[in-house]
Amino acid sequence: MKVDLKEVEEACKELYIRALKLLPPDIKDGFKRLDATETDATGKAILGTMIRNIKVAEENQNLLCQDTGIPIYNVTIGSGVEVDGYKLKQAIIKGCERATKEHPLRSSVVHPVTRKNQHTSSGRRVPVINLDFVEDSETLSIEMIPKGSGSENNSWLKMAVPADGIDAVKTFVVDCVLDAGGKTCPPTIVGVGVGGTADLCVHLSKIAATRPLGSQCDDPEGAKLEAELSSAVNQLGVGPQGLGGDSTAFAVHVETAATHITMNPVAVNMQCHSARRARATFTPKGLSYGF
Repeated sequence: MKVDLKEVEEACKELYIRALKLLPPDIKDGFKRLDATETDATGKAILGTMIRNIKVAEENQNLLCQDTGIPIYNVTIGSGVEVDGYKLKQAIIKGCERATKEHPLRSSVVHPVTRKNQHTSSGRRVPVINLDFVEDSETLSIEMIPKGSGSENNSWLKMAVPADGIDAVKTFVVDCVLDAGGKTCPPTIVGVGVGGTADLCVHLSKIAATRPLGSQCDDPEGAKLEAELSSAVNQLGVGPQGLGGDSTAFAVHVETAATHITMNPVAVNMQCHSARRARATFTPKGLSYGF
């Protein structure tokens, strides 16, 4: 399958706008589950306000949150897809810029030293573009995630001592959730990376934080850790918006990678309650949108 890059550009523009306005169904279902089990009166009231905000935003075609975030595009290319990698990258960047200029959206992206804002939601190495490849597929998939600063500012990395074992990982995650408190606009998705190198570990935590609710780590040990931490985190009493209650997190997600015998890195990256994402899928039959 040969990819039409103009179509990619248009899709990447549309994805940014859709992600900012339409909350994925799994997150809406997550709110319903938390609302049904919340026992704290304040926590239940806050959840009700959040649920109402989602409904009003979609009814009025407005943004779910004023923070348009750092734009991230996760691209998966099938082995049967024919595309120029450099031109694909440029199409994604152009689509991102057009979304900000044509919609228009507030650009939150600035130079790290001068703080200059180009008002394109783009800059040096931004948008972030992650590539992956799959076998025996004529599919190009592009997932767009606008990662807000409220969640991204709550990111941690610890190069744990292997001798301290899994208890060190669990303690670190719980401490991070307590440290974040209400700053990540809970209920959150707590993404945990375990293993790899320092940079890979942090990347794994981002993958975990932005996974759909209901998904599970494909490493049995990671899946076990997810269940244990999800239960522990919602006993901390942080609650919605940090104001107390049972609903601190929708879930804790874990991703793992092999690591060095003398290392045990663990990273935490959080996603706020407005866990926004949108997906475009290109196949020989055409283009479709989803989550």
